[in-house]
Amino acid sequence: MRKVIIFIAPGLEECEALVPADLLRRAGAEVTLAAVGGDKTVAGSHQIAIETDMPAEEADLAGYDALFLPGGLPGTYNLRDSKLVEDAVLSFNREGKIISAICAAPSIFGGLGLLEGKNATSHPGFEDKLAGANVTGHLVDVDGNIVTGRGLGAAIPFGLKLCELLVSREKAEEIAEAIAYPYAF
Repeated sequence: MRKVIIFIAPGLEECEALVPADLLRRAGAEVTLAAVGGDKTVAGSHQIAIETDMPAEEADLAGYDALFLPGGLPGTYNLRDSKLVEDAVLSFNREGKIISAICAAPSIFGGLGLLEGKNATSHPGFEDKLAGANVTGHLVDVDGNIVTGRGLGAAIPFGLKLCELLVSREKAEEIAEAIAYPYAF
């Protein structure tokens, strides 16, 4: 079973985290919601409380196949300012594991110099923070081990793409059909 860690920081865009988490769990992936910043319960940018699985500091990151950073403000800034998240992103990338981010959060990859020469997308207000990237404006971009999504409106295709990459195309298609989503593969 593939394992994915989703870093949840105060001020995140709730749906950008939970929709992909839901789809990945439907696909059979083991998904851990890991709280950044101390409290296991995290309030999103719209004051929806999310009960995470564990504090991020308790996660054995070596056991995961992929990581995911949801966007939202100030959630993206809280992720960016976390040394644990920075170290995890850099380590996963070095190991060729999937690193993924949506909305404003791909700016974290840009800030770490990971998007040089890569196709990437983000929320329109953050495209200038994708340093060195070929900014596409697509809903979802995959370039090597890096997956980026445009924003909340891309949460379903983004989550399905992660299902395809981590489980199988067939499983992603099955889930798309089950949720009545016209996913184009």
